[in-house]
Amino acid sequence: MDALELLLNRRSASRLTEPAPAGEALDLLLRAGMRAPDHGALQPWRFIIIEGEGRTRLSELLSQSAMNAGMDPKGIEKAKQAPFRAPLIIAVVAYCDSQSNVPRWEQVVSAGCAVHAMQMAALAQGFNGIWRTGIWTAQPDVRAAFGCREQDDIVGFLYLGTPQLKASTTVLPPATDAFVRRF
Repeated sequence: MDALELLLNRRSASRLTEPAPAGEALDLLLRAGMRAPDHGALQPWRFIIIEGEGRTRLSELLSQSAMNAGMDPKGIEKAKQAPFRAPLIIAVVAYCDSQSNVPRWEQVVSAGCAVHAMQMAALAQGFNGIWRTGIWTAQPDVRAAFGCREQDDIVGFLYLGTPQLKASTTVLPPATDAFVRRF
């Protein structure tokens, strides 16, 4: 699949199963993330791979965090099940340099670009995924578990695997008029 076709037809897949990217496929995906635009060459990201027993530990963390946040039983159960939506999850932390001249918001956007690059690399290799955020990205116990400092943000959880449902190969092109103007 050529790059332009990939970008124009990208769709997230929320129902994911084995196999997930592993070995060289995972390495290529991580290397793509490392190529995100990066003002100042700060590499303001950290990638935390969650698979196997790591999903069980994440499940325990999210369900405990939901309880701490006073969520109802349905919300707690949803949190507990979230890590099992895909065989592989990559948590991405915007690891911001507070001493840099590069504004913090640029560092966060750069980490977000890394997530996008990894999702595109997964798609290019026949996998798919979905980028999720939610309340977990701001919960103190979740932030601590992922090594966030005060200036850091969890920009998302990239769920990866093989789509359970076959999506159509093309997406209707969006009308751009409502989003574009000339200066």
